[in-house]
Amino acid sequence: MALWRIRATVDDRPGYLAVLTASLALRGVNILTVQVHTTEAGALDDFLVDAPDRLTSADLVAAVERGRGRDCWVARSEARGLVDQPTRALGLASRLVRDPDALGEVLRTLLGADAVTWRPALGQSRPQAGVETMRLADPAGGSYEVLRAAPGFTPAEYARAQALVDLAANVERRTSEQVTLVLPDGAELVVRPAVADDLPAVAALHSRCSVRSLRQRYLGAASPSQRRLRRLLEPARGVTLLAVAGGFDGTPERVVAMANLLADGAVGELSLLVEEDWQRRGVGGALTRRLVAYAGRSGCAALVAHAYADNLGLLRVLQRVGRPGPVESDGDLITVTLPLPGAGAATGWTGVQPAEKTSADPADQDPGGPAPVRSRAAGTA
Repeated sequence: MALWRIRATVDDRPGYLAVLTASLALRGVNILTVQVHTTEAGALDDFLVDAPDRLTSADLVAAVERGRGRDCWVARSEARGLVDQPTRALGLASRLVRDPDALGEVLRTLLGADAVTWRPALGQSRPQAGVETMRLADPAGGSYEVLRAAPGFTPAEYARAQALVDLAANVERRTSEQVTLVLPDGAELVVRPAVADDLPAVAALHSRCSVRSLRQRYLGAASPSQRRLRRLLEPARGVTLLAVAGGFDGTPERVVAMANLLADGAVGELSLLVEEDWQRRGVGGALTRRLVAYAGRSGCAALVAHAYADNLGLLRVLQRVGRPGPVESDGDLITVTLPLPGAGAATGWTGVQPAEKTSADPADQDPGGPAPVRSRAAGTA
């Protein structure tokens, strides 16, 4: 017996696929897997079959045509073809998460392509069946050109390939936004944007924080629910930064601080939560500086932060990153406004690359701690 791949177009009508499979069965062909690709010309059926050694490619084409199939393509296959496409695509996606630079090889493997080339020109060819050249838009600019002499690409293959291109772009973007922060005491933390998968680690951070820290962060409210934390991690407008310890030399990672910026028009609201063991070490000030830079780049005119009146550390941190306006009082609560003159220009984002390191300002070691503050918008999440 020998493994073959067969592709053929069949009218998308009841019973037509059964006629084709019956025709193959009469020749002793065992169908191992089948995928159906919807196209404008009909249903394109992709088979992996085990056929008797006596059958040639011409015999298989003849069997398909007798089964009312057309535009048949036949080629010998290998045992690796037995892996179903969803499992194969997930495995390739996992590889991209670890190494986004492997995108070209991943596309070649996924599609069985002859060549994959990046082009500076923008554009994406229209997904259609039968073409030999696929052009995929690169979110970072340019496009990927994928060549395969036969069989022609299908719309489903376009969709799979574009999903992997988008995944690689997202991984690269996240990596480029990640920096290593060196604290004044020599400790190192990784600062990066939060994602939904960080929910367990952020929940663990809350469980380790004291009642006092949670009270200052959420203004007396209890520790937030999982649903609320999930919304804080990926706000609709704004950004959440995490400070992560560990991950070096095989040590487990641990989120030790979370900083939120929620935007509402021209005003952004700032909030911080820092684990006790990492307070008074410059973490809060360093995260605040990055949120201020992000807010300026995003066009915010000002930032506001809310805290209890006895939280003097809040004012100290904001004074170090800008020039706060008047402090407004409402009972035992205060609101601090930090104007951002020349938003988007004066506070331009520095864009430190992953391989580099940035140092926290020694002045950020506030003797009163990095002053957890709370965003009212976050409190309503």
